[in-house]
Amino acid sequence: MRVAIYLRVSTSKQDTENQAVQLRDFAARQGWKIAREYTDYETGSKSDRVEFQAMFTDASRRKFDVLLFWALDRLSREGVLETLQHLNRLTSYGVAWRSFTEQFFDSCGPFRDAVIAIMATLAKQERVKRSERTKAGLARVRAAGKALGRPKTLNGQHTAEIARLRSQGLSSRAISRELGISDRSVRRLTAA
Repeated sequence: MRVAIYLRVSTSKQDTENQAVQLRDFAARQGWKIAREYTDYETGSKSDRVEFQAMFTDASRRKFDVLLFWALDRLSREGVLETLQHLNRLTSYGVAWRSFTEQFFDSCGPFRDAVIAIMATLAKQERVKRSERTKAGLARVRAAGKALGRPKTLNGQHTAEIARLRSQGLSSRAISRELGISDRSVRRLTAA
């Protein structure tokens, strides 16, 4: 079995040697051949990490059979939903995955379906919480009197109002401030 090892620490001032030693030893005890090691020295809260993306590219090409990581938070700290999506992506490529320190995070083990079900439930709850936070934030902004959504559409009333203000000698910029529309809209409606 070909294994890829994913190592991550949050900054370049840290090193991955502790993770690497344990994962290499574990792979050797399993009789797995190490195909490649991927190492990132940055936060796990984003998925645009160079080695993380390289790992997924190689997984899609089936350059290894199983991905081994020290702990789930070393793979990703993006949240339950995103982490579950990463694991499902590996599975869709036919690549198994295993957490060294969390034996229950093992796509090869007997509890795989139970763990996936629990993670999917947690991911759903995280989506609900995000939605609630977003709605609360929008309500707060509305209560503060800020307009939300797309700007109002311009109509014939604006054209008449622009003509009236132009006849008073106001510039396009002054008209746009007066009506609360863009200078470009004033010019466009004047040309129409």
